Amino acid sequence: MIRRKGFDRELNQLRDLLLKMAEHVNTALVDAINSLKSGDLKLAQKVVSKDIQLNAMEEEIMELGTKLIITQQPVAKDLRRIIVAFKISSDLERMGDLALDVAKVTLRMEGQKLIKPLIDIPRMGEIVKLMIDESINSYLDENADLAYKMAKTDDEVDELYSHMITDLYALMVDHPQDASQAMLLMMVGRYIERIGDHATNIGESAVYLVTGKRPDLNQ
Repeated sequence: MIRRKGFDRELNQLRDLLLKMAEHVNTALVDAINSLKSGDLKLAQKVVSKDIQLNAMEEEIMELGTKLIITQQPVAKDLRRIIVAFKISSDLERMGDLALDVAKVTLRMEGQKLIKPLIDIPRMGEIVKLMIDESINSYLDENADLAYKMAKTDDEVDELYSHMITDLYALMVDHPQDASQAMLLMMVGRYIERIGDHATNIGESAVYLVTGKRPDLNQ
């Protein structure tokens, strides 16, 4: 019983670290998009400088999970909890990298005026932020239904991204001198769309934790 309590305590540490990683990604995403909207280079640099914290949390999860596997030899659902924690931490780290990429676009633009008001990108960011929250909650609560719901939410992001690309291509035709910034904004849309894909991956991991089978939520 004492051994089980220790095991549960360390599993909870994994959960807490994953929650912190998700919170870090959400903050980085919001700050990166806000830096793009306002041309705030200091805010963008803040996102860049804090990325190392997310990497450190991923390493801590890997070390703790590996120790649990070696010392506790978990089986069945207990083993899945650790394997899923590894997968989710990898997705979250990649999401953080993509938020970092958005901030780097702000730095590349060096405060230049935006060629059009940002509408689709902030809306995509709001939806993806919700997806991050729902994905991590689907894991923490072992809620497969919430994970399946995310597939429809991801479709909304894809539609906004497609709409944004169409608008920017039309702008490039009419104003070829703005093509460089238009391409950068397309990249930002792609980065945010990819964050949504990783959030869907986390939902799939939550379903695997609950059922022992890995679905494809995009089908």
